[in-house]
Amino acid sequence: MPIPRAVAVVIDGNRVLVIKRFLRRGPGVACVMCDAAGWQGSACPGHHYALLPGGHVEDGESPESAAVRELHEETTLTGKIDRLLFTGSHSGRPAFYFLIRAVSGVPSLSGEEAVEHGPDNSFELKWATAAEFEQLNLYPRDARGPLTELLHS
Repeated sequence: MPIPRAVAVVIDGNRVLVIKRFLRRGPGVACVMCDAAGWQGSACPGHHYALLPGGHVEDGESPESAAVRELHEETTLTGKIDRLLFTGSHSGRPAFYFLIRAVSGVPSLSGEEAVEHGPDNSFELKWATAAEFEQLNLYPRDARGPLTELLHS
């Protein structure tokens, strides 16, 4: 059974907080983005994409708690679950998308993302409008529709 992913959706007006990524794996190193794209080459070509703050649900943890924890670990922000927005799939894993309210702090890259940040594995926090989802290659694509509706409501 795949480990579920919990996702924090933080909005500011008509923008949502995303993590802009660049990922390139060396030869022989598994790359989830190559797998998702069906890339058959011997080396990862590198991937530009964005995703929402989130991560795996740990043993004994609820998806709600995981979303709040991951938000803080990746961005230093704190907040409270407002509601479950939608569910989906992220690289073959079930994903739970939660709207976060009562957000406090200033977004700042932290945790593993800050430690691993480098030329072949970069992370950048960005406020994005729905019009930017295509250009940013927001992943997974299935999240774009529900997020666009949320930002336009």
